[in-house]
Amino acid sequence: MRPEQLTEHYPRLFHMAWPGSWTSVRRNGLLSTQSLVELSKLGPEESCAILRQHRPESIEISCYGLCTATIRDQKPMDDKGVCRALRVDDPAPWYELLNSMVFFWPTIKRLRKMMGAKAYKGMRHDLLVVDTEKLVDRHHDKIRLSRMNSGATKPYPHPRCMGLFKTFEEFPFDERLKQRGRAMAIAEVCVVGSIPDIADVVVDVHAVTLDNLGDLI
Repeated sequence: MRPEQLTEHYPRLFHMAWPGSWTSVRRNGLLSTQSLVELSKLGPEESCAILRQHRPESIEISCYGLCTATIRDQKPMDDKGVCRALRVDDPAPWYELLNSMVFFWPTIKRLRKMMGAKAYKGMRHDLLVVDTEKLVDRHHDKIRLSRMNSGATKPYPHPRCMGLFKTFEEFPFDERLKQRGRAMAIAEVCVVGSIPDIADVVVDVHAVTLDNLGDLI
């Protein structure tokens, strides 16, 4: 895939942030779970548990320079589903991989589907709307692309592998665009680590629920 194809077909990307978190995100950057844990006051055992174990509920942690931060739950997946999807006995490396990135939805359709999931229906979110071209210009080498919702194994654990996340050069966009269409060609746009300059690439922020999403976007 060429970077300009991402910009052309998906000029805006969408990130579901915890409600009320934008002020902190704007000041400190959009941080992956791993980045938050590295800034936290947690000990090694607690840190390892967050990064390598399933989170059935969202958790709040104290971070140096951030006061507190909320790390989202992982309700759309579970250990059994991850092991089936990856054909492995240990789900820990998968959780660690997901925790190393921040995630964006490339279409409203995918965003709406996530917000309508049983675990999140009715919840309010801070929706960050990102300028794709600016993000690519600043973070090209850290961007990864996924053909599927990597954080879900329910209702069915679709097969995947640790190599799911592809660089621009690796992702077969033309083939997927022809076979699946624009809406399904890319499922997730991810950035490894963190985006410290997120305020410079965000073009809008909305406090949204599933009910008012269509009125704002």
